[in-house]
Amino acid sequence: MKLIECVPNFSEGRDGAKIETITEVIGAVDGITILDVDPGADTNRTVVTFVGEPNAVAEAAFQGIKTASEVIDMSQQTGTHPRMGATDVCPFIPVSNVSDEECIALSKQVGQRVGDELGIPVYLYEKSAQSKDRIKLPDIRKGEYEGLAEKLTDPNWEPDFGPTKLHVKAGATVMGCREFLIAYNINLNTKDHRLATDIAFELREAGRSKRVPNPKSKNLLDGEIVRHEDGKPVKVPGLFKDVKGIGWYVDAFNRAQISINFNNYKVSTIHDVYDAACRLADERGIRVTGSELVGLIPLEAMVMAGKHYLAKQNRSIGVPTADIVECAVQSLGLNDVTKFDPQEKIIDYAVTSEDRPLMGLTGSGFVEELSTNSPAPGGGSVSALAGSLGAALLSMVAALTHEKKEMLDSKPEMDAIGVEAQALKGRLSFLVNEDTNAFNKVMDANRLPVTTPEEEETKSAAVESANKYAIDIPFETAEKCYRVIELAEVLVEKGNPNSVSDAGVAAEVALAGVRGASMNVLINLPGVDDQSFCDEKRKAVDELIQKAEAKHKDVFTKTLEVIER
Repeated sequence: MKLIECVPNFSEGRDGAKIETITEVIGAVDGITILDVDPGADTNRTVVTFVGEPNAVAEAAFQGIKTASEVIDMSQQTGTHPRMGATDVCPFIPVSNVSDEECIALSKQVGQRVGDELGIPVYLYEKSAQSKDRIKLPDIRKGEYEGLAEKLTDPNWEPDFGPTKLHVKAGATVMGCREFLIAYNINLNTKDHRLATDIAFELREAGRSKRVPNPKSKNLLDGEIVRHEDGKPVKVPGLFKDVKGIGWYVDAFNRAQISINFNNYKVSTIHDVYDAACRLADERGIRVTGSELVGLIPLEAMVMAGKHYLAKQNRSIGVPTADIVECAVQSLGLNDVTKFDPQEKIIDYAVTSEDRPLMGLTGSGFVEELSTNSPAPGGGSVSALAGSLGAALLSMVAALTHEKKEMLDSKPEMDAIGVEAQALKGRLSFLVNEDTNAFNKVMDANRLPVTTPEEEETKSAAVESANKYAIDIPFETAEKCYRVIELAEVLVEKGNPNSVSDAGVAAEVALAGVRGASMNVLINLPGVDDQSFCDEKRKAVDELIQKAEAKHKDVFTKTLEVIER
């Protein structure tokens, strides 16, 4: 699923009833999961973190901003935190299968709606900013709410959306796309927070003041600062871009920690920073004992770390995601001071997503469900399941080949096949459920009422769209299954000979998937009026079946040849 995180900051941290009113509206939007509500009395500010698919996030953000404008009066609001609006800032953060461009477009969509429907001035910031002087939040917020009325009269500060007139109760709102912020602590086997600070200065982008080393100490903080002629310290940049860091002592754990903020985990990865911290600690005579995450982390960041450490261990990276995550957890020592539960700490897993009942069943449960008198799940779901089983076999063979010491030269190719096989397995597993969902969409479209010409037109379009979707899903299944047969041929030729029959079986079940899914495409074509669409699909299915049968014949022949050697 596409997943976006939204973290609106509301200028109310003391009135629990108002906070609850805002969060209830956000949580009521279908498909939204609220991960955290963090109110602060002194700052008079509440940070709400919620996630969901793009359309749901857009709606929830708007409803939250709308409700905040109704229950919060900025003309009466005070607090220690800088602010300029009832919803002070509303960032949109891509988490999974969403690009920056999509989040930028979403911020503009929501911003325009807030400006047009609510009459609230909206400024775009970070990656959504339309000018260089609006990238940073403090620059836009300068003058805060009290200076906003005058600011809006300045042509240079005309809002990106909404009126150039002060909304007395709601003030103005800043929104835009930004990177996911990861808060991360690295644990040391020392109580000396100065050693932690010393390492933090080496790691963070801002670096440190240059110092003359003190021969009596390994801590660079003990050296004399080198200065320019004007007296300002000479700065030495740190190792990692988009990283902030400090050192501190944590009484609860009785140890020092390096506290790290990753502003862009794709530029500077968690595992690279952790490895560097281990090296720097060793140089100072201390050790890193592990680390901890504060808040949540995207699955992508964990997978990147897991693959990094699997590769260092000379192990295959073409393994299930759960195994990759477990390697990351162990290698980073994430269970050092507190238990790391992937279902709670990885944002992709923490989301309450749409139930996928079929693939959540046991094998016997799936067979029982299949044997009932319900038309779905049916042949389309079984075809996708056959393909996913074939892909799983490919991953197994690739991993076994990767581990065989007599086949060291094949490791890179086996890694590539293993990774692709895992992706195919995941997508085909999704299609098991989605084929049933597609059938249900057709049923729902056919049940739409027809009492007026407008309703008749709406129903006709809905039925056509649902029927096309019910064709596209099994066609994708057939294509993915054909790819399984192609990869099976490579593994029959180059894989571990002891597992050649497994690669052959992958091709067998995948061919069943191609043929079965193609049947589902063809049986649904009569429900579509678009003849050019139907002709295109018939031709594509015919070509795909011919290719699959020819490729399967080659794989079967080659498999028997290897077995009989």
